[in-house]
Order: sequence, then structure tokens, then C-alpha cells
Amino acid sequence: MRYTQLGRTGLKVSRLVLGTMNFGPQTDEADSHAIMDAALDAGLNFFDTANVYGWGENKGRTEKIIGSWFAQGGGRRDKVVLATKVYGNMGPDGEAWPNHDKLSAVNIRRAVDASLKRLGTDYIDLYQFHHVDRATPFEEIWQAIDVLVQQGKILYAGSSNFPGYKIAQANEIAARRGGTIGLVSEQCLYNLAERRAEMEVIPAAQDYGLGVIPWSPLHGGLLGGVIKKEAEGGRRASGRAADTLADPVARKQIQAYEDLLEKHGLEPGETALAWLLTRPGVTGPIVGPRTREQLDSALRALELELSEELLASLDEIFPGPGPSPEAFAW
Repeated sequence: MRYTQLGRTGLKVSRLVLGTMNFGPQTDEADSHAIMDAALDAGLNFFDTANVYGWGENKGRTEKIIGSWFAQGGGRRDKVVLATKVYGNMGPDGEAWPNHDKLSAVNIRRAVDASLKRLGTDYIDLYQFHHVDRATPFEEIWQAIDVLVQQGKILYAGSSNFPGYKIAQANEIAARRGGTIGLVSEQCLYNLAERRAEMEVIPAAQDYGLGVIPWSPLHGGLLGGVIKKEAEGGRRASGRAADTLADPVARKQIQAYEDLLEKHGLEPGETALAWLLTRPGVTGPIVGPRTREQLDSALRALELELSEELLASLDEIFPGPGPSPEAFAW
């Protein structure tokens, strides 16, 4: 396993992040535990979750599964860099009671205590804001975070789905307040097929010393060999992947991607992960395995060395926006 620092911190994390969103909704508790054991055995020490995972009436279920895994002992908690998130409405029936969602100081306090209870731990390594809260000033947010750090309930704060200007705003306000290091990571949608983060989010993260943690590295399965799988009678595309393939131009692009990798004898999903590991500023992509086999495939991506020729060919198929501000200024 390869490790790196999380942004400008001294925290060492694996270059793959175990995403747990499927634990509960698609993977039962026993299999989820087996996947976490296998990940830890492989040296993968960075686990990501969120208070809302489990979804619907089962919100919080994923954190409970992780908590029951920690409870088995064997140094599991001490070996894991644990990341979870706050923002979403935790009510099972849709509408949140006032102050039971987003990033007010009162909800942050309530949400972190609830997550700690579900996770069966007394601290969270990385506490992430799951979305921008347009109604709550960062002065209030940082005051709440400072208290949690002083109480030992969290160690670091990160963002998720933030635009570049909000990363800058958050860290400038943190610097003015003093006593806090501000955001140390940004978790964003970033992959070969979706490279808009290169325009503003990743440059802002690099300038402010944030580690970048891409989510959906296979773009909902689109980059995992979906056309070939369909042709072989395998699982059909759904969600984001199905919507994209409905566009003839996009389908031609994905076909060119799969043909290129077949020519090089490479698996599409593993290559998409390996590509992210070459990108400046990226700490490690989040992989969300439903099965042990999917985890093993993701781990193989760490062994891939992509040639300059292949990287150039991937850029031809999936051209990025180019440097900022030139990409949008002229």
C-alpha cells in the first residue's frame, strides 16, 4: 500500500479511500465487515462515510455497521483514519425539524454526538461538511468546529462538494479567526469523464493545502467497462451511466475508451482509478465496493503504471477543461 499526507497535515493516509456508502443498502453487515477486514489487511487505512448513509428510514445504518466492526477490537479503530460527514437531514420522513440539518452550530453539535454514538468511538479523525450551507456564516461554523476540536471529538475538518471560492472563503475566515487550521481536504466529483473540478476546485485546494478526495471515480460505473459488460449480458448501466450512454456522442466516447484499454490489455475500472492517482493534488479516490471482488480490483489499480502515451490518448478521448482561468476566460 502507498501512503501520502492528507493535504498540508501530518496525517498519513492510504492512496485509496474505502467508501462505505453501499454498506447497509446493498451489502449486508457480515459482508461489510469482511470488506473492511480485507481493506485493513491490504493496508488501506482511510475509511469514508456520512451520517446520512443507509438512506431513507435507515439513515445512520452505515455508521452503525462501522461501529459494530470497530467493536470487534483487534486495534481496528486505532488503525483507521475515520472520516464522516454532516449536513443532511437525519429525519426519516423527509422534512427536517428546524435546526436538524445543515451547518448551524446547534446541528453540528447534535450531529457529531449522534455520529460518535453510532460509530462507537470517542473521536472522528476527519469531519466533513457534506455541502455548502448558504445560510450559516463560516464564523459560526468554525466556532463550532473549534469547540469540537478542544473537546477531542474531532481532529480535522474537511469539505465536500464545495466550489473553489467557498474553499477560499472558508480558509480565509479560518485564518482571520486564528487558532484553527481550516479545511484540510475537499471531497469532490472528479474522474476521467467529469473533469470540471480542474477549473477551480483543485487549484483552490492546492493553493490552500487541501488534499483532494475524488468521489465516483468510475462515474457511476460508466468508466468500468459498461458497454462490454452489457454486450456480454452482464449488469446493465443505471443512473448516471445509463443517462450518459443514452447520448450517442457520449456512447461513442466511452466505446473509444474501452477499445483503447482493450488494445493495451487493461481493465477500464482499474485504469480509471490509476489515472486519478496520477493527477496533481489528488490524495486518493474513494472506492465503494459492494463485494470483496470489487475491492480486490480497486487495489490492483495501485500497481498500474500508465505510460505517457496512454495518458495522452486518454486526454484525447476525455479532454480536460485546461488551465484556469484560460479555460473559461478566452
